Amino acid sequence: MYVLGVFEALPTITPPSHTSYSLTLLLSHCLTILSTLNPQINPMHRMLAHIALLVRDYDEAIQYYTEVLNFELIEDTVMSETKRWVLVRPSAHEGCNLLLAKAANEEQLSRVGNQTGGRVFLFLHTDDFYRDYDHLISHGVVFTRGPIEEVYGTVGVFKDLYGNLWDLIQPKEIPMSETPYIP
Repeated sequence: MYVLGVFEALPTITPPSHTSYSLTLLLSHCLTILSTLNPQINPMHRMLAHIALLVRDYDEAIQYYTEVLNFELIEDTVMSETKRWVLVRPSAHEGCNLLLAKAANEEQLSRVGNQTGGRVFLFLHTDDFYRDYDHLISHGVVFTRGPIEEVYGTVGVFKDLYGNLWDLIQPKEIPMSETPYIP
């Protein structure tokens, strides 16, 4: 029964040619079709909802992420005298949010700005690298590397207000004709 549904759906998948269309991509489309026909094929629908980012102060962090990085404030709920639930996300984004978590003790405070031991922590994709790069520079953001062109796109590394390292990336679009053929 499900196989018939797949074959009925397959004509809607029209690769430009078998030599430039990734078999992996074709199989991915088939699995997507199968999972819509039978949700038991892929019963686990999971995603990262939030990533906690330690901050010194809720209000300064909200101001930085909304005014400098142009993020949206999704929620700011008082949980207690010392704790708030503060979520921000890149504008018009439907993925993972940042939970701005105020450091509550000396150990957490020592991690503010260095949650990954000096490595890049977060990766912010953009559709226009130089628009966002110019905006960040005009707001005093310090870039430690780049901008440079990599095989995967244009990238620059910047520090947020606490010193966490971020990649600002405009991914390259790979034309279907350059998609590797997997025999």
